[in-house]
Amino acid sequence: MKRVAYLAIGWGWAAAIVWLSLTPAPPRLDLAYGDKIGHLASYGLLMFWFCQLYTRRIFFAAGFILMGVALEVIQGQLGYRSFEVADMLANALGVLAGWAAAVILRRAFPLF
Repeated sequence: MKRVAYLAIGWGWAAAIVWLSLTPAPPRLDLAYGDKIGHLASYGLLMFWFCQLYTRRIFFAAGFILMGVALEVIQGQLGYRSFEVADMLANALGVLAGWAAAVILRRAFPLF
């Protein structure tokens, strides 16, 4: 039952990223490069979370990176959002950072 709850949290976070990526007025971080920090943190947390649940991490990493690319392409087509390669890069770096953090921390502090 615990695993189901953890999966629901993870997929809920993925759904939140999709919604935040497509909504006309997403929340903004009032910092320099706040948008990029948000992308990096969102995808990093997502990958970190799924690394705690699965051992075949490469599939999730590839899927989340593709999700970030696809959402940017869709944003470019919407008219009220913009397509940015820098956002794609921040998403991918977040996935890689989340994966690295999970590998390093899991050895010392198993979470699940």
